[in-house]
Formats: sequence, structure tokens, C-alpha cells
Amino acid sequence: MARFALTIVRHGETRYNKEKLLQGQGIDEPLSEMGFMQAEAAGRYLSDVRFTHVFSSDLIRAKQTACTIMKNNKLSDGIKINYDARLRERKYGIAEGQPLSELKTMAKKSGEQCPSYTPPGGETLEQVRVRAKDFFEFLCLMVMDETSANDQTALGAAGRERVTTVDLSPFINHSSEIQAGCQDNSDVALDASILLVSHGAYMRNWIKYFVEDLLFMFPPELKKSRELSVSPNTGISHFIISLKPGEINKPGIRCICINRHDHLADLIADTSHYVV
Repeated sequence: MARFALTIVRHGETRYNKEKLLQGQGIDEPLSEMGFMQAEAAGRYLSDVRFTHVFSSDLIRAKQTACTIMKNNKLSDGIKINYDARLRERKYGIAEGQPLSELKTMAKKSGEQCPSYTPPGGETLEQVRVRAKDFFEFLCLMVMDETSANDQTALGAAGRERVTTVDLSPFINHSSEIQAGCQDNSDVALDASILLVSHGAYMRNWIKYFVEDLLFMFPPELKKSRELSVSPNTGISHFIISLKPGEINKPGIRCICINRHDHLADLIADTSHYVV
């Protein structure tokens, strides 16, 4: 058995987010001033979380967010940030650089609706989900391989020593509704703790992969309306993944929080941007 924490963070705001313009993969826009402030806030929020692995999309808005988060982290010195194209935003083809309203108009003319509509030159939702599946399975295999290697140098009869622990309290929503289902969440023993920085539409399709392919069910205390919504900029989601040898396609998935953004409470910003 192996267990790892997966913390997923959307990148900070860019000028295109603010102006509700589609970025996708072809528009490699850096963070705005507000985006850096959001990333700093996320970094402070996650400053006491020990990460063993960090992955980010190779687009600049994600790279800058990941670097800013890790700059603020107190417990993960020397951890390399791995940039991976599989974590890029959904490709929107000819719609990139256009207002979201134009994408909706294009979809309507084709007799379709967003987000299922695929502009010419763009990725289908299924193609995005395949990328998400591929990367998640890569993470699972990585953790299983590392856990197996650790087992080879186990502590004899004392058993295998876990790599790290994570205090779940920073990820628990402070509303009584959420706390009621999370009273037993203290330190959890883990084989790895992974930070992943990506994009809004990609993250939503990752969650849909969990729900529709892996048959994951959100706990009732997490509002259904938030499950598949696009995360706000620097929204934070946190999962505990449990794996059995040879069964990476049947992971145990526990959601601690989804699209949290209370770390942005002191910032003057609209945290509800849909545009990706």
C-alpha cells in the first residue's frame, strides 16, 4: 500500500484572465501584478506544507505561480520544480486570444455549447482528459516505484518508515458544514506529498476524470455546485490518494477540499474568473 497527498493549484491571474480573453496554450501570458499577489498569498497559505515533489505546466503563468509558491515554502528546500507539457491548459485553436463571448458565439453557430464545443485547431475534452489520465497514472507509478525502493531499505521488523506526514487542517474549510465531516483529520502518514500547478479547464477535466472514470464521489459536505466548476485563480484543491500494488486504475481518492480560495480574502480581486 502507498499513499500520497496531491495538492492542485491553479495559476494566478493574468491580464487575459482579467479581460476575459482565452489563453489556452498559444498565449503564453505572464502573471499580472494581482496574479503575483495571489501566488504570494497561496505560497504563504501552503508555507508549512512539506512537499516531496513539485510539478507545473511549462506555460509561464503556471511556472511563475509554482516558483512563487515554493519561494514561500518553509519545509521543502531544494525541491526541484518539474515542468511538464502534459499539464498545459486546454488548447483552444483559433479561439485563443478571443473573448470568451466569441467562443460561445462560435459554439452556438455550430449547434453546440461550451465547454463541450471544440474550436478548429483546439483540443476536445476527451483529449484533455487523456492527458490528465496519463499524468495521474505517471504520478501513481512514480510513488509506487519509490515506495517499493524504500521497502528494500526498510527498518527491519519495525516496518517501513513513511517519508512524510501532512497536517490536513490548512485544507479544511472553516465552515461548520465541512468540519463536521473532517473532525478526525490530523496528521496523515504519507509516502509522498505532491504539488501540482496547472490551469482552470485542465483541472476541471482532471476532476471529471476522477468522477467519471475512477468513479470517485465527493463527500456530501462539499457543495455539488463547486465540484466541476472552474477553479478561481490560485484556487487550491487537496486529495489523499491510496494505492494498492498492481491496482493504479483503482485508487482510493479522498477529497479534503476543492477550489479553496480563502487565502485571497485580503486581496481586492474578483476571484470568480471563468476564463482559462
